[in-house]
Amino acid sequence: MNVPIALPALTSLLALVLSLALFDQWRERHAGFQLIWGIGMLFFGIASGCEALAAAGGWNETLYRIWYLTGAVWTAGWLGLGTAFLLARTRFGYTFALCLVLAGVFTLLTQRRFDYPGTGSAHVLYLISALVLALAVAVETYFQNERWPLLAAGAVVGATVLSAVLMLTVSLPAPGYAVDPATGVPTGELFPGTIRLLTPFLNITGGLALAFGALFSAYMFMPKRRLLAYSLDPNQPGDQFLFNLLISPVAIIVNFVASIPGAARALVTGRLHSRVPATILIAIGGFMASGGDALNRFGITNYFQVGKFLAVVFLLAGFLVSIEAFREIRVPFTALRLSRSRQEAAGAVASASATDAEGARAG
Repeated sequence: MNVPIALPALTSLLALVLSLALFDQWRERHAGFQLIWGIGMLFFGIASGCEALAAAGGWNETLYRIWYLTGAVWTAGWLGLGTAFLLARTRFGYTFALCLVLAGVFTLLTQRRFDYPGTGSAHVLYLISALVLALAVAVETYFQNERWPLLAAGAVVGATVLSAVLMLTVSLPAPGYAVDPATGVPTGELFPGTIRLLTPFLNITGGLALAFGALFSAYMFMPKRRLLAYSLDPNQPGDQFLFNLLISPVAIIVNFVASIPGAARALVTGRLHSRVPATILIAIGGFMASGGDALNRFGITNYFQVGKFLAVVFLLAGFLVSIEAFREIRVPFTALRLSRSRQEAAGAVASASATDAEGARAG
């Protein structure tokens, strides 16, 4: 078996199958997060398909451009946006705002570290855009406006359109692509800084939103042991709200870890909501996908293909485990069912009802 061809081909196949399944679920249930996740997985599959085709027949400029846009720039941003729409009713908007701030800062630091040519003031503009959007998302979340994901969508769609326009207008030196000479993995060094800096902007925002959103969702739906109390109720005094906002990440982490034994017992007895194991698997996949892209940026490409394959395996497993995403598993766009209709256990539904109410007022 030719591993350099088979591995990205299998990654592409799994991502495209998941994309079709998500589009099919959206067609049936019209949940926006499924449509957006489907788009993200479609980009994932296209990028991996480009790698498989290049491994079989060699890189060319067209494959290189499509690979960079769909994989390096678009995938993580759209997957993270799907998570934002899934958690629109919760206080996850604060976390998404933090992801935007981190993305803007990392974009600025990336330019200072690598000094990409042709960047101009793009890194400063990207930082300002991230800070403005983060503030807007945080304000909308504070006022309990469930439309804050539309601001996130504006950022992702805007960056997607901008990257496409920049890609159409840039000229690449011969041979029109660049790969690591040791591993043959493509790198983005031929692109100007205006395009390359969109990768941390979207990858940090989307990758962290996907992973943190999955963990937050697991925390919401698991039986909890609360060692540290906090509240993000906007009706509390301002100084108290700011204090709770600052300690909430620590409180969630401490409470999450303390709740793991209870969640394990609930899993064994069949009382654990399916979103908990599903979102933990999705979080692992999200971290693997973002980690592989980050290593690629720093010139470490040895585990790029393996990391992408493992990422899509964990993402696929997470989505299939989730009864909320897949109440039944069938061949997409057909009536051929591969499993019976699934529903949550009664104990898991009761626990979810209580924690869903908490998630709407907590963060």
